[in-house]
Formats: sequence, structure tokens, C-alpha cells
Amino acid sequence: MSETEVRVRFAPSPTGMLHVGGARSALFNWLLAKRHGGTFVLRIEDTDAARNRPEWTQGIISALEWIGIGADDPTFEGPYFQSGQGERHAGAIERLVASGTAYYCGCTREEITARNGNPHSGYDGHCRDLGLPPGPGRALRFRTPREGTTTVVDLIRGTPEFRNADLEDFVVARADGSPMFLLANVVDDMTMGITHVVRGEEHLSNTPKQQLLWQALGAKRLPVWAHVPVLVNSKRQKLSKRRDKVALEDYRDEGYLAPAMKNYLMLLGWGPGDDQEILPWERIVERFRIEDVTPSPAFFDEAKLRAFNGEYVRALSDQEFVAACGPWLTGGTTPWKAEDYDPAVFEALAPLARTRTALLSDVVPMVDHFFLPEPPSDEASWAKAMKGDAVGILDDTAEAYAGADWTVGDLKEALERVGTARGMKLGKVQAPVRVAVTGRRVGLPLFESLEVLGRERTLGRLRAAADRLR
Repeated sequence: MSETEVRVRFAPSPTGMLHVGGARSALFNWLLAKRHGGTFVLRIEDTDAARNRPEWTQGIISALEWIGIGADDPTFEGPYFQSGQGERHAGAIERLVASGTAYYCGCTREEITARNGNPHSGYDGHCRDLGLPPGPGRALRFRTPREGTTTVVDLIRGTPEFRNADLEDFVVARADGSPMFLLANVVDDMTMGITHVVRGEEHLSNTPKQQLLWQALGAKRLPVWAHVPVLVNSKRQKLSKRRDKVALEDYRDEGYLAPAMKNYLMLLGWGPGDDQEILPWERIVERFRIEDVTPSPAFFDEAKLRAFNGEYVRALSDQEFVAACGPWLTGGTTPWKAEDYDPAVFEALAPLARTRTALLSDVVPMVDHFFLPEPPSDEASWAKAMKGDAVGILDDTAEAYAGADWTVGDLKEALERVGTARGMKLGKVQAPVRVAVTGRRVGLPLFESLEVLGRERTLGRLRAAADRLR
């Protein structure tokens, strides 16, 4: 792909959490660098002082580390901060002015509209040949060629061509001398030796302008571009922070596993070439080629992501599952008191919970009744289960369990006898028992749960539920 070392960059702005689309682009960049023995550069574009916040910067770095992109990887370099490149930006502005490839313009939007009669029209080049000096209210515009075309070499989209006549003389520096995104981005990429720019397709329209800037600033070579497809929701609308759940940190905090998230994001616009979707990371690294990414929009399906995560959770060992669930069981936001949590109890439950967990946060309502003095109150479950002769069922079950061997098999047989005496199948007779003991109509297998909960607590809850019904 390149005779020089491949150097890619991921350049987020610290104005919010890391978008899943940005995380996907970061992974594509990272694997491109890995495949070619290159370097992944993290550059924080922090020049928007009004919107930047330090916690967003740290959040982005932390989120990238969660999916494996960080200082521990030999491919990684940075983070660098765009705010530290001010002298280089100013130098580039001076060179553009000196070479005549940029000029000062004092036109306001109102003046442009008045001349063109269209508030949506582009800049008309009014100041292009006036030779205005810098001054208050005068921005710096790039002098785009009026003839020919600019061809972009894009590994995903081929070689799109842009008529230079359709490119307005765009602003590269504000009236206060600060650089616009287009210029700062180019200067930073040139300074850092970036060879391949992999980013979202929404930037494709900027690419001819940036390519012209590369040339005007004396670049000996142009970068290779790759514009990855936009992510859309179920209505085929572009994922939006205002409308959709898009923050990578939110998914992490809900209990998604990093390997599952990485695997799923890699499939948004790319595939391994067969029907297999859940792949070991090593296999993804081996197969990924940026040229194989499709230009079509990719559907971010949260239901599919959840199913992916469930597969990854079920593939954990019981010990790995216990360790992964730790933050949700001891993190201080649980419904039980810290001193009431018993790690040994959860270890006993882990084989049951692991196969029924899609998100790690699911374990809290799944096991809370083991660590609470009383089962949680779910009125809908109570109303559904506590019908008919529920009092008699609970009384008879408590009596049968008082003398039963406390094993899964004996507990099941004892409840079956209670049901048989009433002409009821096990599924029906166990409903009030489950709600009395666990507080909910669904959950972990009942008899295994009773065995772990113990005789004393089980009998106490059965009798308390019967008394409430009476």
C-alpha cells in the first residue's frame, strides 16, 4: 500500500463521549497500522476551548484503552494535542499568504446574500483579486483553482473527481488568526507524517479542499484516503447523539464486554468473507483489509450487539465471569448493603447466571434476592402468581421443605408432590413459590436457587408470603 511506513491517526474532539462510529474508525485505523507494521497516532483536536472539557479527553482515552487501543500497544503513539501546534498553524497561514494561494476577505454573509440574492449560495469570490491586507473582520480564504478537477484516491470509494470550479474559496483562518478545522487538520497530518487518513464518509466532501491545501503547503506526497461508511439506526437514519444511544462508554458501563464490542464494530462495513461473524480477535487482525470495507451505510443493531455480547459472556469460564461481574456486585450502587454481599454465594450461582446473562449488569436483578434481607417487591409478579390456592401451596411447601433433604433433587420432588395433591403440574405450582422466595416470576433455576439460599431463609420467605396473602 505504501513504500513508506504506514502512519494513521485518530483525531477526536473532546466535546463529548466517544461515538461508536468513532470507535469503529479507530479500530479500522489501528488494524491498518498493525497489518502493515505501522503506527497509530492519537491526536486530540482540542482547539474548541468553549466546548472542550478535560474529562471528555480522559474519557476518550479510557474508552480507547477499553477496546485495546492504548499506550500498552507497540503500534500506539500519543496522545498529541492540537492546541500545542499553534506555531505550526501560524507558519502555514504565513506561507499561504506569501505564496498568493490565500487572500483576505471581509465579506459578511449578509453582503454575499445581497449580491447573489440567495441566502444559501456559496462565496462568490468578491475579494479574490482585491489584495486586501489583514485587518479586523477579515478572514483568510484559500484561492481554489478555477480550472480542472481534483481527484481523490480512496481505498473504499475508488477515485472520485471534484470539479475545481464547484469548490468555493473556503475560509482557512478566522479574522482573529486562528486556523479553521480544514487547515489545522492538514498541518497536523503533515507534521506527524500521516500516510493514510481513514475517517467517516461525512468528511469526503472536505477531502478535495484538504488535498489542495496539502499541495499548496508543499507536500511531496498526498495521503491515501479511506472514507468508511456512515452508521445508521433501524430507520436508516444516521446515528445521532440527540436521538440514539451512541456513546461507547455507555455500552461499557451497561456491561458489554470489550471483545464483543470490538468484534461487532468491526463488522459494520466489513466482513471476514464467510458466514462466520463471531471471530477471535486474532482472526480479525489476520483477515482485515481496508480495501474490503464497503461504502454502503452500516446498520448499528443494538439487539444484535446484545446477542453478540451474550455469546461472549457464555464463552467465559466461571472464574472469568465472576471477575467480570465484580464491578456490578461491589460497586456501591447495588440494592444491597456491602456487608450483606457474600462472594462465595455468587461463585456458587455463577454457572447458572453465566448462561443466562446478556449484559453483565443483568446479574444484579438476577441475584439480588440472595443478598437482601427480604425478596424485592415486584407487584406485577405478585399479582400474576398469587392466585387461587396460593396460600395453601405456600403452607404445604413450607411444611414439605421443613423436613426435606436440602438438595436440588429432593426439593423438586417435594414440590411435585404438593402439586400432584392439587392436580397441578410443576410449572403451575412453583409460580407462587418462586415469587415468594425471589420476588419475581422469572430468574435463575428455582431449585438450584433454593439450595444456595438455604433452608432457614427459604422457609421464612414462604411463611411471610403466606401471611401476607392471609
